[in-house]
Amino acid sequence: MKTNQKKKRIIQVTGVILILIIALLAGSSLYLQWYALQAQGNPRGKDINGSYEYMYETYPHIQSWADSLRQNKALKDTFIIADDGSRLHALYAYADSVTDRTAVIVHGYTDNSVRMLHIGYLYHHDLKYNILLPDLRFSGLSEGSYLQMGWNDRKDVLRWMDIANGIFTRHGGFSQTQMVVHGISMGGATTVCVSGEPQQPYVRCFVEDCGFTSVWDEFSGELKNQFGLPEFPLLYAASTMTKLRYGWSFTEAAARKQVEKCTLPMFFIHGDQDTFVPTWMGDTLYAHKKGEKEYWKVPGVEHARSYLQFPKLYTEKVKNFTEKYIH
Repeated sequence: MKTNQKKKRIIQVTGVILILIIALLAGSSLYLQWYALQAQGNPRGKDINGSYEYMYETYPHIQSWADSLRQNKALKDTFIIADDGSRLHALYAYADSVTDRTAVIVHGYTDNSVRMLHIGYLYHHDLKYNILLPDLRFSGLSEGSYLQMGWNDRKDVLRWMDIANGIFTRHGGFSQTQMVVHGISMGGATTVCVSGEPQQPYVRCFVEDCGFTSVWDEFSGELKNQFGLPEFPLLYAASTMTKLRYGWSFTEAAARKQVEKCTLPMFFIHGDQDTFVPTWMGDTLYAHKKGEKEYWKVPGVEHARSYLQFPKLYTEKVKNFTEKYIH
């Protein structure tokens, strides 16, 4: 009798411990999901006025150009309704003279369209392109309840590419545009994910700057760097919960797999001192890309700072690459 009671007690205690472990793991997974995909409400990515202030402090050479566009109402807003009913926003501007050359420019993690105006300056001011800069979901003026990490964003960007082609062909009277898609950081990963989808004939090439190989790889690195934790079990649990809650997993969201399907030219840029999206990720994406490609591994540069540290050289290299495919 005592033996049975003892066994029963052990089973009860073990059950309680298992329940506590499962609850702790679920809670930790939800916290990681909130921390990574909801970015504590993403206050930086939604602060439009603060974003202009940041851009003018960080890239002072773009201020007169941006202010002129805004004052003359040449930097315009446009909105679309996504298939799920979400209202999505983008900024766009016609080139100073009529042209079919067009750049769609994709921002990074916890950023917004305004925080890509330095690349807007590169294409609009320096290269004389039309530009369109979308706010990805849960960023800027776009709706959404969480960051998509570039994976589902690829579908929205494909839609924005069609919108941009329509806006700028109507303005110029062309049958279609000649388009480059250029993204940085998460926007770089988004650009790579876009590149693996079937493309419209107006798309000519891609520029990806410091994008990650997959959401799993990026979160695995940050879990270790920020919290000193291994992948197992937390990342596995968080990925599974994301699949159940949002319909995609961290391993599924893989730019590395998408770039293998890309058939158009791509220019890769990555700082060789990048630890946030480690340089090996740029090396891997480049290695997996078939066909026409170029790689600028920028010496002494950390994450997403290649243009900041080398604006003229960055512009020159982008110009030299895009001119091979856009005339």
